[in-house]
Amino acid sequence: MNGYRGTILRVDLTSGTISREDLDRDLARDYLGGRGLGSAILARETDPQVDALSPENKLIIMTGPLSGNPAPTGGRYMVITKSPLTGTIASSNSGGYWGAELKFAGYDGLIVEGKSDSPVYLLIEDDQVSLQPAGDLWGQLVTATTEALQAAHGTKHKVLTIGPAGEKLSPIAAVMNEKGRAAGRSGVGAVMGSKNLKAVVVRGTSKPSVSDADTLKVVNDDGMRKIKEHGVTGQGLPAYGTAVLVNIINENGVLPTRNFQTGQFATAEKISGETLAEKYLVKKDPCYRCPIGCGRYCRTDKVEGQGPEYETIWAYGSDCGIDDLEAIIEANFWCNEYGIDTISAGATLACAMELKEKGLITGEDLGGEPLEFGDATSIVTWTKKMGALEGFGARLAQGSWRLADSYGVPELSMTVKKQELPAYDPRAIKGHGVNYATSNRGGCHVRGYMINPEILGVPEKLDRFSTENKGGWVKTFQDLTAFIDSSGLCLFTSFAFGAQEYADYTNAICGTSYSAQDVLDIGERIYNLEKLYNLKAGIAPEEDTLPPRLLNDPLPDGPSKGEVHELAKMLPEYYSVRGWDERGIPTADRLKALGVEVPWN
Repeated sequence: MNGYRGTILRVDLTSGTISREDLDRDLARDYLGGRGLGSAILARETDPQVDALSPENKLIIMTGPLSGNPAPTGGRYMVITKSPLTGTIASSNSGGYWGAELKFAGYDGLIVEGKSDSPVYLLIEDDQVSLQPAGDLWGQLVTATTEALQAAHGTKHKVLTIGPAGEKLSPIAAVMNEKGRAAGRSGVGAVMGSKNLKAVVVRGTSKPSVSDADTLKVVNDDGMRKIKEHGVTGQGLPAYGTAVLVNIINENGVLPTRNFQTGQFATAEKISGETLAEKYLVKKDPCYRCPIGCGRYCRTDKVEGQGPEYETIWAYGSDCGIDDLEAIIEANFWCNEYGIDTISAGATLACAMELKEKGLITGEDLGGEPLEFGDATSIVTWTKKMGALEGFGARLAQGSWRLADSYGVPELSMTVKKQELPAYDPRAIKGHGVNYATSNRGGCHVRGYMINPEILGVPEKLDRFSTENKGGWVKTFQDLTAFIDSSGLCLFTSFAFGAQEYADYTNAICGTSYSAQDVLDIGERIYNLEKLYNLKAGIAPEEDTLPPRLLNDPLPDGPSKGEVHELAKMLPEYYSVRGWDERGIPTADRLKALGVEVPWN
């Protein structure tokens, strides 16, 4: 199969056995790769009600058919499992070079099952695959682990690993690769830690084949032109990284501040992408075959490394009432080192700050350490304690929902399905709020990035305050995103590409004959399967909602003053265009039309 390598590795950590399986071509046709194929395999092989941290849960690391191929941004991979944070299906995306290297080694993905009796790492060198003892690496930070493994095997080997947070089963733990790249959301690092798997080291020396090199050259020339000419992918992201959004979002009055109590941050300029580039940027840090180069490599007097991204700057910045960019860069560094999701970590600290402000968390709880809105030193201190699960940090490392619930006020956690919301206040971005509420992995902006049309005007400008006719837009963005996540390309290409461009790339590389509609149908099939998994896992339809604050408390100031999210008015339209019933459950007719087969009773 062109584009694919045709082989899946299965690793049984309980028995220590490693086997190779042929890629299921029918399943790949229906679910493509990456997020889609991994989700289909998880649904086939696990009970959705499985304990996420039990040996019976599986950790699936999957590339897409375009990963490792000559397509722009073709280095992505997905980690698919049941989430210990939300109880939903989890599929967390990362870039860098590791995903492409796995394809070069000859594999489309890994299925990891069971649990090792002691810490191990998986070593993949083309067709030589083995489990190696990792007792001396257990407890090590991400950089130390990466450097030790590259010293042992070679600097060309790519390292995927967890840090201490994953080892200690924090439900906000990430899977890291190349030190600063993260499959960050939904606690996938804890699942890896629960299996005593410290790392996966990969070196590959062959490339996938493409179906039609001549057509691919034409498609690539057109695709690269569109990326370079687009204002976001050709100018904004290359110059300022994802943090180019700080000022834009703040100017619209939807930059969540002080745990979503307001939507504007008076000193946002101090934490903007422009300030980051002026004062701390060392170099751009692009992923495999990326012409955009949004990645940042930054340095302060104390730390240097990859990041921070816009979401991190927001979570540790305005959400915590902090405009000290050096402290934010340092907090980001320690998140990478301990292996924790920066969005959940920063948002959990913001929630804790409000709990402290309201007198629910006391100085005694904190062991005398400060934790206040605006206190820049506290975010670094508590990030380290969170990563090590030390003292009160162990409670923070459970995420904001569990923290707030332990004080009897879960409504102060700004989460959907127990996962922290990202850096956009949906009260004045109505379509984006529907995307938040209906995301299959809990609070998430990159399941259907309605910021594109509602803020940036891509592919056209929508009235962000309007509740009308947004359901179809959300569905289209969610379905297209599911395809992109499954292809092996980066979501940021969607600023410049539509469904037809993704069809063209897939057809040229894989030899398929997808239309633009086929692209959306595959994405819709994936979205429906994920929804079915969640329903079987016990995620009630009523969990398609937003935090009470966002439904009931108007934004108090700024250009979006007075807005609340009108979700009850908007959900029926969304469910209708999805072909789901009034509660948000996929109908038998829609599932049949999509060819979605339920793999459990």
